[in-house]
Amino acid sequence: MSIKRTLLTSAVSFGLAAGIASAESHATTITIATVNNGDMVRMQGLMDDFNTKHPDINVEWVTLEENVLRQNLTTDISTGGGAYDVMTIGTYEVPIWAKNDWLVSLNEGMADDFNAGDLLPAIAGGLTVDGNLYASPFYGESSMVMYRTDLMEKAGLEMPDAPTWTFISEAAAAMTDRDNDINGICARGKAGWGENMAFLTAMSNSFGARWFDEGWKAQFDSEAWATTLNFYLDMMNESGPSGAANNGFNENLTLFQQGKCGMWIDATVAASFVTGADSTVADKVGFTLAPDNGLGPRGNWLWAWSLAIPASSEKQDAAKAFISWATGPDYAALVAGNEGWANVPPGTRTSLYENEEYLTAAPFAQTTLDSILSADPTNPTVDPVPYTGVQFVAIPEFAGIATQVGQQFSDALAGNQTAAEALANAQALTVEEMEAAGY
Repeated sequence: MSIKRTLLTSAVSFGLAAGIASAESHATTITIATVNNGDMVRMQGLMDDFNTKHPDINVEWVTLEENVLRQNLTTDISTGGGAYDVMTIGTYEVPIWAKNDWLVSLNEGMADDFNAGDLLPAIAGGLTVDGNLYASPFYGESSMVMYRTDLMEKAGLEMPDAPTWTFISEAAAAMTDRDNDINGICARGKAGWGENMAFLTAMSNSFGARWFDEGWKAQFDSEAWATTLNFYLDMMNESGPSGAANNGFNENLTLFQQGKCGMWIDATVAASFVTGADSTVADKVGFTLAPDNGLGPRGNWLWAWSLAIPASSEKQDAAKAFISWATGPDYAALVAGNEGWANVPPGTRTSLYENEEYLTAAPFAQTTLDSILSADPTNPTVDPVPYTGVQFVAIPEFAGIATQVGQQFSDALAGNQTAAEALANAQALTVEEMEAAGY
Protein backbone atom coordinates (compact mmCIF):
# COMPACT_ATOMS: atom_id res chain seq x y z
CA MET A 1 0.00 0.00 0.00
CA SER A 2 2.76 2.46 0.92
CA ILE A 3 4.55 1.71 -2.36
CA LYS A 4 1.36 2.41 -4.33
CA ARG A 5 0.77 5.58 -2.35
CA THR A 6 4.35 6.68 -3.01
CA LEU A 7 3.97 5.97 -6.71
CA LEU A 8 0.67 7.83 -6.80
CA THR A 9 2.12 10.82 -4.94
CA SER A 10 5.09 10.89 -7.30
CA ALA A 11 2.79 10.73 -10.30
CA VAL A 12 0.64 13.59 -9.00
CA SER A 13 3.72 15.69 -8.19
CA PHE A 14 5.16 15.01 -11.62
CA GLY A 15 1.86 15.92 -13.22
CA LEU A 16 1.64 19.21 -11.31
CA ALA A 17 5.22 20.08 -12.15
CA ALA A 18 4.61 19.25 -15.80
CA GLY A 19 1.44 21.36 -15.75
CA ILE A 20 3.26 24.34 -14.22
CA ALA A 21 6.10 24.00 -16.71
CA SER A 22 3.58 23.75 -19.54
CA ALA A 23 1.74 26.87 -18.31
CA GLU A 24 4.99 28.77 -18.04
CA SER A 25 6.04 27.69 -21.51
CA HIS A 26 2.75 29.04 -22.89
CA ALA A 27 2.91 32.32 -20.97
CA THR A 28 3.34 35.52 -22.95
CA THR A 29 6.46 37.52 -22.05
CA ILE A 30 6.36 41.28 -22.52
CA THR A 31 9.29 43.66 -22.20
CA ILE A 32 8.71 47.02 -20.56
CA ALA A 33 11.11 49.95 -20.86
CA THR A 34 10.80 52.53 -18.11
CA VAL A 35 12.53 55.42 -16.37
CA ASN A 36 14.42 54.97 -13.10
CA ASN A 37 12.34 57.30 -10.94
CA GLY A 38 10.68 56.44 -7.66
CA ASP A 39 7.14 55.82 -8.87
CA MET A 40 8.27 53.41 -11.57
CA VAL A 41 10.54 51.55 -9.16
CA ARG A 42 7.63 51.34 -6.70
CA MET A 43 5.45 49.81 -9.41
CA GLN A 44 7.97 47.02 -9.96
CA GLY A 45 7.76 46.23 -6.26
CA LEU A 46 4.00 45.68 -6.52
CA MET A 47 4.12 43.18 -9.37
CA ASP A 48 2.86 40.29 -7.23
CA ASP A 49 -0.61 41.77 -7.65
CA PHE A 50 -0.31 41.79 -11.43
CA ASN A 51 1.20 38.32 -11.50
CA THR A 52 -1.68 36.94 -9.45
CA LYS A 53 -4.26 38.51 -11.74
CA HIS A 54 -2.39 37.62 -14.96
CA PRO A 55 -0.46 34.37 -14.43
CA ASP A 56 -0.31 33.94 -18.20
CA ILE A 57 1.84 37.07 -18.65
CA ASN A 58 5.50 37.35 -17.71
CA VAL A 59 7.09 40.79 -17.46
CA GLU A 60 10.72 41.68 -18.14
CA TRP A 61 11.97 45.16 -17.22
CA VAL A 62 14.49 47.49 -18.80
CA THR A 63 14.98 50.43 -16.41
CA LEU A 64 17.08 53.36 -17.63
CA GLU A 65 18.11 56.89 -16.70
CA GLU A 66 15.85 59.51 -18.28
CA ASN A 67 18.12 60.78 -21.05
CA VAL A 68 19.28 57.26 -21.96
CA LEU A 69 15.70 55.97 -22.00
CA ARG A 70 14.61 58.65 -24.46
CA GLN A 71 17.49 57.96 -26.83
CA ASN A 72 16.97 54.21 -26.61
CA LEU A 73 13.22 54.31 -27.24
CA THR A 74 13.43 56.88 -30.03
CA THR A 75 15.94 54.72 -31.90
CA ASP A 76 13.93 51.54 -31.40
CA ILE A 77 10.54 52.89 -32.42
CA SER A 78 11.76 54.94 -35.38
CA THR A 79 13.48 51.89 -36.84
CA GLY A 80 10.71 49.44 -35.96
CA GLY A 81 13.16 47.52 -33.81
CA GLY A 82 10.48 45.80 -31.76
CA ALA A 83 12.59 45.43 -28.63
CA TYR A 84 9.75 46.54 -26.33
CA ASP A 85 6.07 45.84 -25.87
CA VAL A 86 5.39 48.71 -23.47
CA MET A 87 7.28 51.99 -23.49
CA THR A 88 7.35 54.73 -20.86
CA ILE A 89 7.17 57.93 -22.89
CA GLY A 90 6.25 61.54 -22.29
CA THR A 91 3.71 64.04 -23.48
CA TYR A 92 6.19 65.35 -26.05
CA GLU A 93 6.58 62.04 -27.89
CA VAL A 94 2.98 60.81 -27.93
CA PRO A 95 1.40 63.08 -30.59
CA ILE A 96 4.48 62.99 -32.82
CA TRP A 97 4.83 59.21 -32.70
CA ALA A 98 1.08 58.66 -33.07
CA LYS A 99 0.99 60.74 -36.25
CA ASN A 100 3.79 58.54 -37.61
CA ASP A 101 1.65 55.44 -36.91
CA TRP A 102 4.23 54.20 -34.42
CA LEU A 103 1.81 53.71 -31.51
CA VAL A 104 -1.23 51.53 -30.88
CA SER A 105 -4.55 53.18 -30.00
CA LEU A 106 -5.84 52.34 -26.53
CA ASN A 107 -9.46 53.12 -27.37
CA GLU A 108 -10.22 49.40 -27.58
CA GLY A 109 -8.97 46.28 -25.84
CA MET A 110 -8.39 47.80 -22.40
CA ALA A 111 -9.83 46.24 -19.23
CA ASP A 112 -13.52 46.86 -18.58
CA ASP A 113 -12.75 48.91 -15.45
CA PHE A 114 -10.03 51.05 -17.07
CA ASN A 115 -12.42 54.04 -17.32
CA ALA A 116 -10.66 56.42 -19.71
CA GLY A 117 -13.34 59.03 -18.96
CA ASP A 118 -11.89 59.44 -15.46
CA LEU A 119 -8.53 60.69 -16.77
CA LEU A 120 -7.86 64.38 -16.10
CA PRO A 121 -8.69 66.22 -19.37
CA ALA A 122 -5.58 68.42 -19.05
CA ILE A 123 -3.40 65.30 -19.06
CA ALA A 124 -5.37 63.07 -21.43
CA GLY A 125 -5.60 65.85 -24.01
CA GLY A 126 -1.86 65.73 -24.63
CA LEU A 127 -2.01 61.97 -25.15
CA THR A 128 -4.91 62.00 -27.59
CA VAL A 129 -4.71 62.40 -31.37
CA ASP A 130 -7.80 62.48 -33.60
CA GLY A 131 -9.93 61.08 -30.81
CA ASN A 132 -7.60 58.17 -30.05
CA LEU A 133 -5.83 57.77 -26.71
CA TYR A 134 -2.33 56.58 -27.60
CA ALA A 135 -0.82 56.41 -24.12
CA SER A 136 -2.20 56.06 -20.62
CA PRO A 137 -0.69 58.30 -17.93
CA PHE A 138 1.07 56.55 -15.08
CA TYR A 139 1.40 59.92 -13.41
CA GLY A 140 0.82 63.49 -14.47
CA GLU A 141 2.72 66.49 -13.27
CA SER A 142 3.39 70.16 -13.40
CA SER A 143 6.15 71.86 -11.43
CA MET A 144 6.04 73.79 -8.18
CA VAL A 145 8.16 75.12 -5.34
CA MET A 146 8.97 72.69 -2.53
CA TYR A 147 10.53 74.49 0.42
CA ARG A 148 11.77 74.03 3.96
CA THR A 149 9.28 75.70 6.27
CA ASP A 150 11.79 75.81 9.14
CA LEU A 151 14.48 77.51 7.06
CA MET A 152 11.97 79.97 5.64
CA GLU A 153 10.91 80.89 9.16
CA LYS A 154 14.54 81.11 10.31
CA ALA A 155 15.20 83.57 7.48
CA GLY A 156 12.30 85.70 8.73
CA LEU A 157 10.29 85.17 5.55
CA GLU A 158 6.86 83.80 4.65
CA MET A 159 6.28 81.96 1.39
CA PRO A 160 3.55 83.61 -0.71
CA ASP A 161 0.80 81.51 -2.27
CA ALA A 162 2.01 82.72 -5.68
CA PRO A 163 5.68 83.82 -5.39
CA THR A 164 7.61 85.93 -7.87
CA TRP A 165 11.05 85.05 -9.16
CA THR A 166 12.45 88.05 -7.28
CA PHE A 167 11.14 86.68 -4.00
CA ILE A 168 12.53 83.20 -4.77
CA SER A 169 15.98 84.60 -5.52
CA GLU A 170 16.03 86.77 -2.39
CA ALA A 171 14.72 83.94 -0.22
CA ALA A 172 17.32 81.57 -1.66
CA ALA A 173 20.11 83.93 -0.66
CA ALA A 174 18.66 84.35 2.82
CA MET A 175 18.30 80.60 3.35
CA THR A 176 21.77 79.64 2.11
CA ASP A 177 24.10 78.47 4.88
CA ARG A 178 27.39 77.29 3.41
CA ASP A 179 28.82 76.37 6.82
CA ASN A 180 26.05 73.81 7.27
CA ASP A 181 25.92 72.71 3.62
CA ILE A 182 22.47 74.19 3.00
CA ASN A 183 21.81 75.60 -0.45
CA GLY A 184 19.01 78.13 -0.73
CA ILE A 185 17.87 76.84 -4.12
CA CYS A 186 18.15 73.57 -6.02
CA ALA A 187 17.18 73.40 -9.70
CA ARG A 188 18.09 71.36 -12.73
CA GLY A 189 21.44 71.99 -14.36
CA LYS A 190 22.13 68.68 -16.11
CA ALA A 191 22.03 69.03 -19.89
CA GLY A 192 19.09 67.47 -21.68
CA TRP A 193 15.92 68.55 -23.42
CA GLY A 194 13.93 66.95 -20.60
CA GLU A 195 16.37 67.97 -17.88
CA ASN A 196 17.67 71.55 -17.66
CA MET A 197 15.73 72.65 -20.74
CA ALA A 198 12.41 71.58 -19.23
CA PHE A 199 13.13 73.85 -16.28
CA LEU A 200 14.61 76.72 -18.27
CA THR A 201 11.99 76.70 -21.03
CA ALA A 202 9.16 76.83 -18.49
CA MET A 203 11.04 79.50 -16.58
CA SER A 204 11.64 81.55 -19.74
CA ASN A 205 7.90 81.66 -20.46
CA SER A 206 7.40 83.68 -17.29
CA PHE A 207 10.15 86.11 -18.37
CA GLY A 208 8.44 86.77 -21.71
CA ALA A 209 10.82 84.61 -23.73
CA ARG A 210 9.94 82.03 -26.38
CA TRP A 211 11.79 79.52 -28.53
CA PHE A 212 10.50 80.84 -31.85
CA ASP A 213 8.50 83.78 -33.13
CA GLU A 214 5.45 83.24 -35.34
CA GLY A 215 7.71 82.81 -38.38
CA TRP A 216 9.77 80.04 -36.69
CA LYS A 217 12.75 82.35 -36.21
CA ALA A 218 14.88 81.36 -33.20
CA GLN A 219 14.72 83.83 -30.30
CA PHE A 220 17.80 83.14 -28.20
CA ASP A 221 19.19 86.52 -29.26
CA SER A 222 16.27 88.26 -27.52
CA GLU A 223 16.49 90.39 -24.40
CA ALA A 224 13.97 88.11 -22.67
CA TRP A 225 16.22 85.06 -23.04
CA ALA A 226 19.24 87.03 -21.84
CA THR A 227 17.30 88.10 -18.77
CA THR A 228 16.14 84.54 -18.12
CA LEU A 229 19.55 82.90 -18.38
CA ASN A 230 21.41 85.59 -16.44
CA PHE A 231 18.84 85.48 -13.64
CA TYR A 232 19.11 81.69 -13.45
CA LEU A 233 22.91 81.68 -13.45
CA ASP A 234 23.17 84.45 -10.85
CA MET A 235 20.69 82.71 -8.54
CA MET A 236 22.33 79.29 -8.90
CA ASN A 237 25.86 80.63 -8.50
CA GLU A 238 24.92 82.58 -5.39
CA SER A 239 22.61 80.09 -3.68
CA GLY A 240 22.78 76.75 -5.50
CA PRO A 241 24.82 73.62 -4.77
CA SER A 242 28.31 73.07 -6.07
CA GLY A 243 28.40 70.97 -9.22
CA ALA A 244 24.85 72.02 -10.09
CA ALA A 245 25.58 71.55 -13.79
CA ASN A 246 25.52 67.80 -13.14
CA ASN A 247 22.25 67.76 -11.21
CA GLY A 248 18.98 66.58 -12.68
CA PHE A 249 15.76 65.47 -11.02
CA ASN A 250 17.22 62.51 -9.11
CA GLU A 251 20.31 64.35 -7.87
CA ASN A 252 18.28 67.30 -6.58
CA LEU A 253 15.77 64.95 -4.96
CA THR A 254 18.59 63.35 -2.99
CA LEU A 255 19.92 66.75 -1.91
CA PHE A 256 16.49 67.86 -0.70
CA GLN A 257 15.83 64.61 1.14
CA GLN A 258 19.19 65.02 2.89
CA GLY A 259 18.23 68.51 4.09
CA LYS A 260 20.62 70.33 1.77
CA CYS A 261 18.10 72.46 -0.14
CA GLY A 262 16.09 75.37 1.17
CA MET A 263 13.90 75.34 -1.93
CA TRP A 264 13.58 73.03 -4.89
CA ILE A 265 11.61 73.94 -8.01
CA ASP A 266 10.76 70.78 -9.88
CA ALA A 267 8.12 68.23 -10.77
CA THR A 268 5.06 68.03 -8.55
CA VAL A 269 5.46 64.26 -8.51
CA ALA A 270 8.47 64.71 -6.21
CA ALA A 271 6.19 65.80 -3.36
CA SER A 272 5.54 62.30 -2.04
CA PHE A 273 9.27 61.62 -1.96
CA VAL A 274 10.30 64.77 -0.08
CA THR A 275 7.63 63.98 2.50
CA GLY A 276 8.25 60.24 2.52
CA ALA A 277 10.20 57.83 4.69
CA ASP A 278 13.50 58.49 2.89
CA SER A 279 13.38 62.23 3.59
CA THR A 280 15.15 63.61 6.65
CA VAL A 281 13.01 66.75 6.44
CA ALA A 282 9.63 65.14 5.73
CA ASP A 283 7.81 67.10 8.43
CA LYS A 284 9.29 70.44 7.39
CA VAL A 285 8.16 70.78 3.77
CA GLY A 286 5.75 73.29 2.27
CA PHE A 287 4.43 73.63 -1.27
CA THR A 288 3.44 76.55 -3.47
CA LEU A 289 3.01 77.48 -7.13
CA ALA A 290 5.99 77.96 -9.43
CA PRO A 291 7.18 81.58 -9.65
CA ASP A 292 6.10 84.24 -12.13
CA ASN A 293 7.00 87.80 -13.12
CA GLY A 294 3.51 89.23 -13.36
CA LEU A 295 3.42 88.77 -17.13
CA GLY A 296 0.79 86.02 -17.18
CA PRO A 297 2.56 82.64 -17.50
CA ARG A 298 4.04 81.02 -14.41
CA GLY A 299 7.30 79.08 -14.57
CA ASN A 300 5.62 75.67 -14.44
CA TRP A 301 5.31 72.93 -17.00
CA LEU A 302 2.84 70.20 -17.96
CA TRP A 303 3.90 66.59 -18.40
CA ALA A 304 2.91 62.99 -17.99
CA TRP A 305 4.99 59.85 -17.93
CA SER A 306 2.74 57.45 -19.76
CA LEU A 307 2.68 53.85 -20.94
CA ALA A 308 2.28 53.22 -24.65
CA ILE A 309 2.46 50.25 -27.00
CA PRO A 310 4.70 50.45 -30.07
CA ALA A 311 3.07 49.29 -33.29
CA SER A 312 5.98 46.85 -33.70
CA SER A 313 4.87 44.82 -30.65
CA GLU A 314 3.50 41.37 -31.43
CA LYS A 315 1.99 41.05 -27.94
CA GLN A 316 -0.43 43.94 -27.88
CA ASP A 317 -3.20 42.20 -25.93
CA ALA A 318 -0.84 41.35 -23.08
CA ALA A 319 0.60 44.88 -23.22
CA LYS A 320 -2.91 46.35 -22.90
CA ALA A 321 -3.59 44.10 -19.93
CA PHE A 322 -0.48 45.45 -18.21
CA ILE A 323 -1.27 49.10 -18.98
CA SER A 324 -4.85 48.61 -17.76
CA TRP A 325 -3.45 47.33 -14.46
CA ALA A 326 -0.67 49.89 -14.01
CA THR A 327 -2.70 52.97 -14.93
CA GLY A 328 -6.20 51.85 -13.98
CA PRO A 329 -8.19 53.18 -10.99
CA ASP A 330 -7.49 50.11 -8.82
CA TYR A 331 -3.73 50.74 -8.88
CA ALA A 332 -4.17 53.78 -6.62
CA ALA A 333 -5.85 51.64 -3.99
CA LEU A 334 -3.07 49.05 -4.33
CA VAL A 335 -0.36 51.64 -3.65
CA ALA A 336 -2.40 53.16 -0.83
CA GLY A 337 -2.84 49.78 0.84
CA ASN A 338 0.89 49.08 0.71
CA GLU A 339 2.48 52.49 1.19
CA GLY A 340 -0.25 54.97 2.11
CA TRP A 341 -2.40 57.34 0.08
CA ALA A 342 0.29 60.04 -0.08
CA ASN A 343 2.39 57.76 -2.29
CA VAL A 344 -0.25 57.17 -4.96
CA PRO A 345 0.91 58.34 -8.43
CA PRO A 346 -0.61 61.81 -8.81
CA GLY A 347 -2.08 63.89 -11.57
CA THR A 348 -3.92 61.33 -13.69
CA ARG A 349 -7.51 60.80 -12.55
CA THR A 350 -10.31 63.11 -11.49
CA SER A 351 -11.48 60.56 -8.94
CA LEU A 352 -8.20 60.81 -7.04
CA TYR A 353 -8.79 64.51 -6.36
CA GLU A 354 -12.31 63.72 -5.17
CA ASN A 355 -11.00 61.13 -2.70
CA GLU A 356 -11.00 62.60 0.81
CA GLU A 357 -8.54 59.99 2.06
CA TYR A 358 -6.02 61.14 -0.52
CA LEU A 359 -6.63 64.84 0.04
CA THR A 360 -6.14 64.37 3.78
CA ALA A 361 -2.99 62.29 3.44
CA ALA A 362 -1.32 64.38 0.71
CA PRO A 363 -0.73 68.01 1.78
CA PHE A 364 0.55 68.75 -1.71
CA ALA A 365 -2.53 67.46 -3.55
CA GLN A 366 -4.28 70.77 -4.15
CA THR A 367 -1.09 72.58 -5.20
CA THR A 368 -0.35 69.77 -7.64
CA LEU A 369 -3.82 69.98 -9.17
CA ASP A 370 -3.73 73.80 -9.32
CA SER A 371 -0.32 73.67 -11.02
CA ILE A 372 -1.50 71.15 -13.62
CA LEU A 373 -4.63 73.16 -14.38
CA SER A 374 -2.74 76.46 -14.66
CA ALA A 375 -0.40 75.27 -17.42
CA ASP A 376 -1.67 76.00 -20.92
CA PRO A 377 0.23 74.18 -23.69
CA THR A 378 -1.77 75.96 -26.40
CA ASN A 379 -0.82 79.44 -25.10
CA PRO A 380 2.41 78.92 -23.17
CA THR A 381 4.10 82.28 -23.72
CA VAL A 382 3.50 86.02 -23.37
CA ASP A 383 3.87 86.68 -27.11
CA PRO A 384 2.23 84.43 -29.74
CA VAL A 385 4.06 81.33 -30.93
CA PRO A 386 3.42 78.80 -33.73
CA TYR A 387 3.86 75.79 -31.47
CA THR A 388 2.22 73.98 -28.57
CA GLY A 389 3.98 72.78 -25.44
CA VAL A 390 4.92 74.49 -22.20
CA GLN A 391 8.44 73.17 -21.52
CA PHE A 392 8.95 71.80 -25.00
CA VAL A 393 8.13 72.62 -28.62
CA ALA A 394 5.96 69.92 -30.15
CA ILE A 395 7.98 69.35 -33.31
CA PRO A 396 10.20 66.31 -34.06
CA GLU A 397 13.35 68.41 -34.30
CA PHE A 398 13.01 69.82 -30.79
CA ALA A 399 14.58 66.95 -28.86
CA GLY A 400 17.84 67.10 -30.80
CA ILE A 401 18.04 70.90 -30.85
CA ALA A 402 17.14 71.32 -27.19
CA THR A 403 19.69 68.74 -26.11
CA GLN A 404 22.39 70.81 -27.81
CA VAL A 405 21.04 74.05 -26.35
CA GLY A 406 20.88 72.41 -22.95
CA GLN A 407 24.56 71.58 -23.19
CA GLN A 408 25.37 75.23 -23.88
CA PHE A 409 23.42 76.38 -20.83
CA SER A 410 24.88 73.64 -18.64
CA ASP A 411 28.37 74.73 -19.71
CA ALA A 412 27.52 78.29 -18.70
CA LEU A 413 26.39 77.08 -15.27
CA ALA A 414 29.65 75.14 -14.93
CA GLY A 415 31.56 78.35 -15.68
CA ASN A 416 32.94 77.15 -18.99
CA GLN A 417 31.43 80.05 -20.93
CA THR A 418 29.44 83.22 -20.34
CA ALA A 419 25.70 83.58 -20.65
CA ALA A 420 26.19 85.70 -23.76
CA GLU A 421 28.36 83.03 -25.37
CA ALA A 422 25.89 80.27 -24.49
CA LEU A 423 22.98 82.23 -25.99
CA ALA A 424 24.92 83.08 -29.14
CA ASN A 425 25.80 79.41 -29.61
CA ALA A 426 22.21 78.38 -28.91
CA GLN A 427 20.93 80.85 -31.50
CA ALA A 428 23.41 79.73 -34.16
CA LEU A 429 22.83 75.99 -33.77
CA THR A 430 19.04 76.40 -33.59
CA VAL A 431 18.96 78.49 -36.75
CA GLU A 432 21.16 75.96 -38.54
CA GLU A 433 19.09 72.95 -37.46
CA MET A 434 15.76 74.62 -38.26
CA GLU A 435 16.91 75.70 -41.72
CA ALA A 436 18.17 72.19 -42.40
CA ALA A 437 14.75 70.86 -41.37
CA GLY A 438 13.04 73.19 -43.85
CA TYR A 439 11.45 75.72 -41.51
